[in-house]
Amino acid sequence: MQDYPHHYEVTATAAAHGSVTVTSAGLPDLETQSPPQFGGPEGVWSPETLLTAAVADCFILSFRSIARASKFDWISLGCETEGVLDRVERKTQFTGFNIRAELHVPEDSRKELAQRLLEKAEEICLITASLKAPTTLQTEIHVD
Repeated sequence: MQDYPHHYEVTATAAAHGSVTVTSAGLPDLETQSPPQFGGPEGVWSPETLLTAAVADCFILSFRSIARASKFDWISLGCETEGVLDRVERKTQFTGFNIRAELHVPEDSRKELAQRLLEKAEEICLITASLKAPTTLQTEIHVD
């Protein structure tokens, strides 16, 4: 791992109408628009869906890291995340992120350890730690 601080550079460009193109060196371009809730088209990533996706992605990557450090074997982790956007004191902002995690573990796994690792992943996720909106975590652990 590199020393801190880390820097991430992204460029966004757009014309007066149509998609915004988001680029970063070495990555595929993303086309974004306003979400349908703000009059944008269906089927296109928006800043709101990208932020919610970042929460879900960071949760899984955090769990993967913690599980590896704890030598905890697991099969798969699914994460459905809902970002809640609302008006607070005349400002539109995210007021919460609801994470529903479904973890599949091998037969010989300790479910209580799995639960603690899921909770720890939610605590250390750098994306949610950087946001002022709170997160809630619901978990299901399946022994396969």
